[in-house]
Amino acid sequence: MGISDRLLGKKSVNGKPHIQAVQPGAALAGGEVRISGSDLSPHELRRPRVRFGEVEGAVVISSDDFVVAKVPHGASSGPIVVSTNGHSSNAHQIKVAVTIAEGLHPVTNPALDAEGNIYVSFSGSRGQKVKVALFKIDTNYNVKPFVADLMNATAIAFDKAGQMYVSSRYDGTVYRIAPNGTMSSYAEGMGVATGIAFDRAGNLYVGDRSGTIFKIAPDRQIFVFATLEPSVSAYHLAFSPRGDLFVTGPTTSSFDCVYRIDMQGNVTNFFRGLGRPQGLAFDVEGNLYVAASLSGKRGIVKITPDGQASLEVAGAGLVGLAFAPGRSAVLTTTDAAHHLAWNIEGLPLVE
Repeated sequence: MGISDRLLGKKSVNGKPHIQAVQPGAALAGGEVRISGSDLSPHELRRPRVRFGEVEGAVVISSDDFVVAKVPHGASSGPIVVSTNGHSSNAHQIKVAVTIAEGLHPVTNPALDAEGNIYVSFSGSRGQKVKVALFKIDTNYNVKPFVADLMNATAIAFDKAGQMYVSSRYDGTVYRIAPNGTMSSYAEGMGVATGIAFDRAGNLYVGDRSGTIFKIAPDRQIFVFATLEPSVSAYHLAFSPRGDLFVTGPTTSSFDCVYRIDMQGNVTNFFRGLGRPQGLAFDVEGNLYVAASLSGKRGIVKITPDGQASLEVAGAGLVGLAFAPGRSAVLTTTDAAHHLAWNIEGLPLVE
């Protein structure tokens, strides 16, 4: 028996490749997906061909029952087909995010206003004065400068009235931004102010990455709501359908947790096992989505209410997400914003 025969083992040399599943079912260009099935390897010690629509993707790992392939640039939502030995597999659908803006520097979630306009920051390095701190992407995906004079813009949130607020990790201030882009100070002394979020009562919560979650009442009284382990980069905040505050904050560990803080400020560990968890958002079913790494794979991780985690979107450099109208989402990487038709209904941030 030759070496190729031994390596092929029980493989059917006459089999036609068949795809049973693609995991995850959504990705950004450059993200890696695992294609499971049967007869996915050629007869000889060669790699199969994987096409995303009409564009061929690079094969990272291949075997008879699974292939790991990288989503190529230029791919769009549509069929994946594996070809071996002159045969093509059945088509399996995948959703691929579309890049809508580049040349950005977000460090957390984007934000959407009531009209569907998208806001993304160019945060810059610590103390860097950038030409444009916030960009507005309209519903036709036209990108326009929105706010200029803001150092290290970090998180963006809207209150019930549609008023925008932005934190600055440079001066520890939360700014209120008018529709014309002018800004005024709303709350100062927030330490290294990073993530922000509103609860149903209109209280604003601010994450000081050095270890404190502040609560700012509508009359601007400031309280210490909870204390956490300090983060090396930022806290990211989101409220669940039940009204609990969920927080991520990357540390030096590669096995970080998601915190749950109840309305009385009691902190528990909701889930542990993520690498560098950052922006997060909930769907209407109470599932949590986090930009993080799971088992060494970067993307958007879904965590069910009972703590079951799975990678739902593959993509390097993801830092945040926001659900958008039409069962879609806007995803941010370290230098761009992307739109994904996802068929998931997001939880409204302000009710």
